[in-house]
Amino acid sequence: MSFEETFDPPPSIIKSAHINADSYKRLYEQSVNEPDIFWAEMAKRLDWDKFPTRIKNTTFVDDLSIKWYEDGVLNASYNCIDRHLPHCADQVALIFEGDDPS
Repeated sequence: MSFEETFDPPPSIIKSAHINADSYKRLYEQSVNEPDIFWAEMAKRLDWDKFPTRIKNTTFVDDLSIKWYEDGVLNASYNCIDRHLPHCADQVALIFEGDDPS
């Protein structure tokens, strides 16, 4: 027996979303049918010291090898934290609550 239950997001969330269902479907199709183009475009969302020229280098036969953006150079800390500081520096970045909240 198979059961699928879905929950639609509230209209306020839909209105402020960065993507809609049609855009998501187009992006998904491109990721499957044209992965090199798709991932090259996604790489533009990051700040690179050296933008990669080799986007995807994969081999699944015999010697498994998976490499993404292998000749690119970036600073992960900058991409995850620093570049967001100009507009988010005064916002809480992390809330930690240990296992024993007392």
